[in-house]
Amino acid sequence: MTRRDRRAVEVRREEMLAATTQLLDRIGLAAIRVADVATELGVSPGLVFYHFGSKDALVAEAFGYAVDRDLDRLDRAVDRGKDPVDRLRRVLQLYGPTGSATGWRLWIDAWALAQREPTIRAVLRRMDRRWCAVLQGVVEDGVDDGAFRCADPERTVAKVSALLDGLSVATLVYRSVSRRELRQWVAEAVAREVDLDVAALV
Repeated sequence: MTRRDRRAVEVRREEMLAATTQLLDRIGLAAIRVADVATELGVSPGLVFYHFGSKDALVAEAFGYAVDRDLDRLDRAVDRGKDPVDRLRRVLQLYGPTGSATGWRLWIDAWALAQREPTIRAVLRRMDRRWCAVLQGVVEDGVDDGAFRCADPERTVAKVSALLDGLSVATLVYRSVSRRELRQWVAEAVAREVDLDVAALV
């Protein structure tokens, strides 16, 4: 296979992953079919199977693709922060449901499947570890800088992460919490954890 042919294969895989990610949001992880992806792209199901081998492999890789895209956005948000408080505010804004909440609907779908699908569970675990590492790094940098006071950043991150996950489910699934309430309650909790005026995070 020539370099040009390999590049064409990579582009085709990228197109399939991007299309699958969009369909996962509309259809769901459990309900999506290879035929749906093929129809979306105007190709045969056989071509999709050629690239991924099975529906499970396609779904797992597409979910990983979506996760990596979100992690890249998280890294860019931290890099753009002017100081520890600004970086903390950016990370919290990015993690909670925003806009159409595409990523969050996919996450909630994945949590349900992860109980039975080890591949999805592994991707979720990787995302959670990276998100927690980024947030913990921001908190630790703020402590070193004197902007925050926090005796146990790792424990703080565990609490904040659990709070964000629970409130996001309440917002998107149960609709018992508004997005405004979610942002306010998370800001109040984080401000308490790092000894910061809540106005700096809202």
